[in-house]
Amino acid sequence: MNQRDVGPNITEQLQNWSDGKTEVIDELLPLVYSELHRLASAYLRRERANHTLQTTALVHEAYLKLAGQERVEWKNRGHFFAIAAQAMRRILVDYAKNRNRQKRGGTEAMIPLDEALIVAAETNVDIIALDDALRRLAESDPQQERLVELRYFAGMSLEDTASILGISRATAAREWAMAKAWLHRELTQ
Repeated sequence: MNQRDVGPNITEQLQNWSDGKTEVIDELLPLVYSELHRLASAYLRRERANHTLQTTALVHEAYLKLAGQERVEWKNRGHFFAIAAQAMRRILVDYAKNRNRQKRGGTEAMIPLDEALIVAAETNVDIIALDDALRRLAESDPQQERLVELRYFAGMSLEDTASILGISRATAAREWAMAKAWLHRELTQ
């Protein structure tokens, strides 16, 4: 079964969940698992080589966070995967912070930031610094922070990101360029 076959079914199940039918949560996992696994793999490829959190564990932990939410009004499958990406980001940040606490100031988890986000492809940035920068960006421009989260962390295209944010592709492209420049400045200071 390809994604086009399950797309409407996912949206229907998400709508049922939004309507309070929590029994669909268990039925939804098989429908979204492969995409969640792809997202988790992308996240973990950016982590340090000796990261102990496994892809499957990240998927399950993120799904449990999503399933544990009381009232969620899912708009569509894109909205669901955007929130799932946000949950994975938070899990990895918490994991890195916990690891640093345990090491009492040891080196922070390093992730390579792709050349689309930072001009130099070889630049490494720790996930905690990136999260802090994104929090500061959210204070001045929440839409740009959300755009970075969807593009970088969820790996979504400009078209999908624009659709989720309810803006044009051109606006998304401009906001993406400005957010990249802002983050580059913040992370290289």
